[in-house]
Amino acid sequence: MRVAPLALAAGLLFNGGDARAQSNEEAAPLEASRKLSPAPRGEAARQTPIILRAREVRARPDLDASAEGDVDFRHSGIVIDADRLSYDQAEDRAIAKGHVRISKDGAVYRGPELQLRVQRFEGFFLAPEFDFAQLGAGGRAERVDFIDASRATATNAIYTSCPRDGSGDPDWVLETKRVKLDFDANEGIAEGAVLRFLGAPIIALPTMSFPLTDARKSGWLPPSINFDSRSGLELAQPFYWNIAPNRDATLTPHLYSKRGLGLDNEVRYLEPRFNGTLELGLLPNDRVADRSRDLVNWHHEGDDGGGLRYGFDLLRVSDDGWWKDFPGATGSGTPRLLSSRAAVERSFSSGRGQGLAYLRVQDWQVLQGSDSLVTAPYQRSPQLGLRWGTPLDGGFELAVEAEFNRFTLPANDPLADPSTARFTGARWHSLGSLAWPLREPGWWFVPKLSYNLAAYRTDQVMADGRHDASRFIPTASIDAGLEYERHAEAFGHGLRQTLEPRLLYVNTPYHAQSDLPNFDAAAKDFNFNSIYAENAFSGVDRVSDAHQLSAGVTTRLVDETTGAEALRLGLVQRFLFRDQLVAAQADGTPDGPPLTQHFSDLLLLASTSLVKSWTFDSSLQYSPDISRPVRSIVGVRYSPGPFRTVNATYRYARGLSEQFELGWQWPVYTRPASATGGCGGSWYTVGRVNYSLRDSRATDAIFGAEYDAGCWIGRVVAERLSTGRNEATTRLQIQLELVGLSRIGANPLKVLKDNIPGYRLLRDDRRTTNANDE
Repeated sequence: MRVAPLALAAGLLFNGGDARAQSNEEAAPLEASRKLSPAPRGEAARQTPIILRAREVRARPDLDASAEGDVDFRHSGIVIDADRLSYDQAEDRAIAKGHVRISKDGAVYRGPELQLRVQRFEGFFLAPEFDFAQLGAGGRAERVDFIDASRATATNAIYTSCPRDGSGDPDWVLETKRVKLDFDANEGIAEGAVLRFLGAPIIALPTMSFPLTDARKSGWLPPSINFDSRSGLELAQPFYWNIAPNRDATLTPHLYSKRGLGLDNEVRYLEPRFNGTLELGLLPNDRVADRSRDLVNWHHEGDDGGGLRYGFDLLRVSDDGWWKDFPGATGSGTPRLLSSRAAVERSFSSGRGQGLAYLRVQDWQVLQGSDSLVTAPYQRSPQLGLRWGTPLDGGFELAVEAEFNRFTLPANDPLADPSTARFTGARWHSLGSLAWPLREPGWWFVPKLSYNLAAYRTDQVMADGRHDASRFIPTASIDAGLEYERHAEAFGHGLRQTLEPRLLYVNTPYHAQSDLPNFDAAAKDFNFNSIYAENAFSGVDRVSDAHQLSAGVTTRLVDETTGAEALRLGLVQRFLFRDQLVAAQADGTPDGPPLTQHFSDLLLLASTSLVKSWTFDSSLQYSPDISRPVRSIVGVRYSPGPFRTVNATYRYARGLSEQFELGWQWPVYTRPASATGGCGGSWYTVGRVNYSLRDSRATDAIFGAEYDAGCWIGRVVAERLSTGRNEATTRLQIQLELVGLSRIGANPLKVLKDNIPGYRLLRDDRRTTNANDE
């Protein structure tokens, strides 16, 4: 066995022995750090000298050494402090006694006696207390046996992240008869484990396996408990299966007090050329619905390495009532319209141009209800297209798109009957543009010619008795703007102020389109982006005639140091030189009455964060015809510090809706910084309320409380989701987070993050041992 040389630190006091001491003036000071970083490995570690420092040292070179008084022993990232220490170099054995402290890789052990073969890190520690800095937790044991640098066994151990200064019993503690730790395998196995919270046992297991880091590991995850008004009490016990470094699965049995047993399964895979996620949900005998119920949600995408990309999403549930009974289970932003699609596309180059060829299909599952019917978007079966763009000589840019679609309706769409006026059929269209963009610092000028060509063949007869129709609509436009900048000062900040006027002129001739099918066109929302659009409709089937000018100006204040935008003000208005004949109806659908308002509504925008801790956002649509606002949004956020945020938003649409929304995370009691002892902590309240002033009712609401005790966090969150004008589902989620161990119960964190702007996870600088909790 090769033993590292023993290097006696300069400046030590020796009493006897063969070693000679240097004078303090000649001594080089030792590094003050307790951890030699980075710690050498392998052969380099074996060659690293041992450094021994103490008030008194006796040593025989290449044989042994003993030290007393403030002993400091170091080797390859291991630091041992003690009152007394002896080291046998032949056996590579260190024996330390009296206030022994050893640190290695962020773990610290303290106790009365340590015996250790240093290079192999093999030995034992009697009655140690231990701390893991990364987790902010630790405990004590009757004995710890170090098998090697990666494995250890603790006997009669307790573990907690609560204070262990003797001021009181820890609020939570994990007690085990025996714990085996294998850091190479990332596995800990506890025998006779009992988890106690506030003195009461809440979990007891004969054997418990757990990961030692954030790396993935197979095993049971903490149980989950939920309650909602439609399914009752739900108990779930997930099992995580780490199949391979690039594949895993989570199986979660559920027990619903009202509905019965269910099983969820999630499989994830990541291969060199493809990846995906498959979710399966099964409720074989729903006692409430008196039937079997299931869910399939599969996302997959990949490529062949040569530019060909493909992917599909499959989302299906067994019945129309799924969205009410299991809100949020599909993860869809439109819970009653579930989309499935498949696509294959390939990029290509042709000369200086870049193109994309694609084949796609899409269909919808519509979840209808007895109280209301949903009209589904058209299904595309298939969608075949080609896009290509290229720069031309003289600075011109050419872009062309050609596409074929077959449009169908879901079988349960309320207007899917062939006798209705909602057409099905095929459409071929082509969109193209030729632009001459001139751009220089401080200005731009972009004249453009474009066209929209579409041909139809419908399954039903059109108003004029035909099945076939086509139309061609050209458009000419000029987009121009300026960008001015100057230095400014405000609130003690150096700022850059901009002034950005913009003009957009559009000329599109009128073409009657009301007798043609409308498969995908809808009126764009009237806002700062759409007012600068050439077409007032999205999609292909409707093109608004136009002879108009949009004019606006925006000014911004930007912090010169951080680049953050401190203030934005803007206004814009559109002027019609002639009536717009192809216009939207009041509900936003096309083919409404002509638009004769030559001066459009005025749009105003204002946002600022100049005032510390405050953020203001507002937009206003003002009608000059009635001299009143038509639509407005006003929002304010106050965030004076972490875990302190209040958001208020007012939304108004004349004749349609009026809503007020309030969201917050705020402490109601904060433990004084001078308080000591125990895990006493702080109370926080969280929530969001969306209230309809027009209907005089709360449409959606979230109320919750969080208690941060320092070593544990308790959360209770109640959520009310509207599933109809007179229906709602109420969910209650309770979670106990044991800092440094895991989270137990339901997981309301996603609900809080998604619904409360500015929400921050309490103690987000602390990490739990289970990466799968979130």
